[in-house]
Amino acid sequence: MKTLQILGAGCPKCEKLARNVEAAAKAMGIEYELVKITDLKEIMQFGVMLTPALAVNGEVKIAGQAPDTDAIRDLLA
Repeated sequence: MKTLQILGAGCPKCEKLARNVEAAAKAMGIEYELVKITDLKEIMQFGVMLTPALAVNGEVKIAGQAPDTDAIRDLLA
């Protein structure tokens, strides 16, 4: 199972990233847990300075953008 972490305060871009990540994971048929991290101190512990960001199993894959579902599938593969 993959832990997919959305790092951000809940802005529209953060919500878009969460929707796209969930759609990509479902399309790929992978088991996942989606976790939204909104605490600024916890986000900074990941080394993220721009949100939204996506971490997979604790490793930051993207920051400062909300890519489309196809791009996210490439990151999750």
